[in-house]
Formats: sequence, structure tokens, C-alpha cells
Amino acid sequence: MKNNTLCGIDEAGRGCLAGPMVVAGAILLEPITGLNDSKKLTAKKRDLLYESIIQTSAYHICVIPPEAIDARGITPVLTDALKEIMATLSAERFLFDGNSSYGIAALEHLVKADATVEAVAAASILAKVTKDRLLLESGAAYPQFDFAAHQGYGTKKHVDEIKAHGYTPLHRKSYKLKALIQPSLDL
Repeated sequence: MKNNTLCGIDEAGRGCLAGPMVVAGAILLEPITGLNDSKKLTAKKRDLLYESIIQTSAYHICVIPPEAIDARGITPVLTDALKEIMATLSAERFLFDGNSSYGIAALEHLVKADATVEAVAAASILAKVTKDRLLLESGAAYPQFDFAAHQGYGTKKHVDEIKAHGYTPLHRKSYKLKALIQPSLDL
């Protein structure tokens, strides 16, 4: 039976070139001070809030590895993660941070919800901390990549690392970058 609660949902890593995309849902069972959009918090503050969230909230985290993104595409795997969270957590309302509900009738969406709705901010923190930790852990096997600096996003530094060292198993091969496309020699 659903109760009168709000489940906030957010993702981290959708636009990354490497590492997983993580989608998290959170239902706050007690107030947590300091919640905000994960991108507006320091790593230390995110880590502290992450611990508070997992100790005092109902939550579910979906980790989508790069190979699943490459095989199926970002939208289908994101949609499946949203549906999994909605099937796993019991709430009256589900609110996703973004501009689309991906065709899921019972899912509401709101741009910048992670900065205005505490449950979505909590989901944002769960997703970002999980993504960052997993990437740093698996990225340790590839010391030629400074994943701590760019977190897998397409910064100039990361693109330069790919040019110099090639792709790793952590990279999403389906993401095509203009900077990595070889010019045609056809005349």
C-alpha cells in the first residue's frame, strides 16, 4: 500500500564519457539539514549528507554500467532505472529532476528540482556520491586517467587522455566526440 510520501529521483553521470550512470530515489523519513543540489555542495559535505540519507531514508540506487549504455542507449536504460525505483519504493508521488517523464505516466518531472525539493536533493546526493566512488574505485586500474579531476566528464583534460591512451573498459564507446574523429583523407 502506498503512503502519502514523495520519492525524489535524480541521476548522475548521464553525460559522462566514462563510468556508470547512477539513478537514485529517496524518500525522506526525517528532516536532514543542508540538503541541496549535489553539484552545489563540496565533496566533503556530499559525503556527510550521503551517510545521513542512507541512515534515515528509504532509498534505492540503480547503477548502469557503460556497456549497458553502449548496448541499449542512454534513454532506455534511464527509463528502466526510473521504473525500477518506482517499483521498489512505496510513495504516493514520484518526482524526477529534469524536463521529461520519459513516457512514464505516474512520474512527475521538474527542472532544477534537485535545488528546490529536499527529497530530490537527497536523491541527487546519493546518485553523485555513488557514481563518483564507483568511478574512482574502478578508475584506479587506469592511473593514466585523472578520474578524480574530471569525474569521467568530457573535459579537455579527459579528451586529451583518451587521445593519448585510448579507451578503457570504463569508457562509453557509443559516445562520439568530434575531437576524436579522424579527418577524412578522401579528396
